[in-house]
Amino acid sequence: MAFADHPTLHPTNWIRDLKAQVPRKLVRDAWNKALYGAEAPLSDEAIYIDPLAVRETCRTMPGGPRLRRRQSGMVVAGDWDLSRTTFGGNVKVVSCRMRYLDGVDWEQTPLFDSLMGKIAAGERPDECASRDDILNRYESLDRVFEETRRRGRLLSKAELPDFFRREHGGILIHIDRNGAPLRAASGGIHRLAIAQILELPEIPVQIGAVHRDAVKKGLYAPLRRSRIGTGA
Repeated sequence: MAFADHPTLHPTNWIRDLKAQVPRKLVRDAWNKALYGAEAPLSDEAIYIDPLAVRETCRTMPGGPRLRRRQSGMVVAGDWDLSRTTFGGNVKVVSCRMRYLDGVDWEQTPLFDSLMGKIAAGERPDECASRDDILNRYESLDRVFEETRRRGRLLSKAELPDFFRREHGGILIHIDRNGAPLRAASGGIHRLAIAQILELPEIPVQIGAVHRDAVKKGLYAPLRRSRIGTGA
């Protein structure tokens, strides 16, 4: 077994394993299989969705579970999937559409103003501490947009230099009780916006939480399989 093929096992990634809670996720995977069988969700795995099917973002309900990357692959019952907000109204989505559909400079978008305001207040939004940091970050996003448009698809994490574990670090998507995708509160919003703007037919995403009803109804397992054969 080559460490290059399994970076999660490489000694240099052990700290990263702990931060990503990989040991806990392995226990979760075993528990899911014991409860739901061979096709139960696996933490950090890739599923394949139509990006245009993502119309809403899942919000944390008061007293409800906080669902982030650490909860990837968790099967959750209850009404957590009913607390939602419109995805298209997010300032990052609006600003991406302004940039890539209308040709507006990043400095003229509401996102840029928002980030500059946070920096002025002493915050470091998206690891940015200055105007130049913001411009550099969004120049990188422009390259992602152009490469994705040219390629006609969004690369999976396994195809990228920073590959770590399954689809960890990809666009984070929860699955509701009816098997429909919900954007997580954080994780890959720019890439999802790009996929929607380019009207890509399918994208690989990192699984977030999965409603128990979707698993029991057999609505989750089909999402593992790419419909167009471009997944890793």
